Amino acid sequence: MEREDLYYVFLDQQKEFNQENTYVRRELTSQVLSLLQFYLPIIITGVRRAGKSTLLKLVKKELQLKEKEWFYLNFNDERFLHFSVDDFQKILDFLQEKNYAERCYLFIDEIQEVSYWEKWIDRIKDKHPIFITGSNSKMLSKEVSTILTGRSLSKSLYPFSFHEFLSAKQIDTSDWENSSKIQAILRKEFSGYLTQGGIPLARDDMERRVLPELYENIIYRDIIKKFNKNMEKPVKEISLFLLSNISREASLRSFSAISGITNLATMKSVIDSFENAFLFFFISKFDFSVKKQLLNPRKVYCVDTGLITKVGFKLSEDKGRILENAVFLELKRKEKEIYYFSDKKECDFIIRQGAKITEAIQVCHEVNRENEDREVNGLLCALEKFKLNEGTILTSDQTKTIKIDHKKIKIIPVWKWLLS
Repeated sequence: MEREDLYYVFLDQQKEFNQENTYVRRELTSQVLSLLQFYLPIIITGVRRAGKSTLLKLVKKELQLKEKEWFYLNFNDERFLHFSVDDFQKILDFLQEKNYAERCYLFIDEIQEVSYWEKWIDRIKDKHPIFITGSNSKMLSKEVSTILTGRSLSKSLYPFSFHEFLSAKQIDTSDWENSSKIQAILRKEFSGYLTQGGIPLARDDMERRVLPELYENIIYRDIIKKFNKNMEKPVKEISLFLLSNISREASLRSFSAISGITNLATMKSVIDSFENAFLFFFISKFDFSVKKQLLNPRKVYCVDTGLITKVGFKLSEDKGRILENAVFLELKRKEKEIYYFSDKKECDFIIRQGAKITEAIQVCHEVNRENEDREVNGLLCALEKFKLNEGTILTSDQTKTIKIDHKKIKIIPVWKWLLS
């Protein structure tokens, strides 16, 4: 790019990033700030429109930086379409010419749009505190770690948690445990949260436009463009199948049957692309043998419940599966290592910490006569297997404690669990 054109874009982006707006404080903000003590580039990844740019603004505000103590770049800007690896030096030239602070903070959005970005970051990482965002989990790959010589730190940003969703609507939850009135409001809001999801821009009537647009953007820009034109139809068929079968088990062979893609290597590449774009996540059946884990079918979850309700085909309302997806996302936010359990009975989630299983969680819309044996015994089976004394069943709105054979089962509403 021409130097003058590039400098004009730089100046324009600084003005835009410096605009004063009111933003919902993200729970990840304090975690990101705590990483500064290690003096390493901080990489923030997540699905498109999860709020990564806003998070950078929140970090800048918390740091109370003055003008020219920070510099912002957004490579998602179409004016950077012809930006190349040779242009990186012009950024440093600009900082020097415009008298920016010697160790000014660099905030860089969607850096994966430029080839060889990691080599440039590796060259300057000791000279500037650096925050980087990207919408592709390959930014966390071994290749990037190798180039950065293992010297970077990573965090994943997800759509709004239920607490952030309530903050966006300015609903005070400080005394919810002691107020039946607030709890009634929270029940109603939680129903809306499941339907609407947590994408920050997907509010009220906007969700009908924003969520399908976001879905198409991810499918075409992050997935289909990696393959030839003949892959468009099968990729879309697989993605719609996944959206309509959340929390169900699926295998590469089942995806192959749906899409007509007979080459399993190609099929695996498509599924990997869904994960790399943070659209879908897959968890394995727990087994002490890693080989068996790889052979078993995996369960699928989506990055946002709003995408499930607004884009997927719902042949019948299935609140239990959407609840399960919401629980999965909260476990991901808490950086838990998640598996499902299946032996004689099944348990939706077991959590591994180091070499031990530390939690077992079952999720259903409600525990009733028809499903009590399946839900309770599935959890008990996991508790026995992993020698746990206590487990949890998360429901829409039930509270109860069950004791069976020295095992304690707590039944809790998901919305309370999310706020606790």
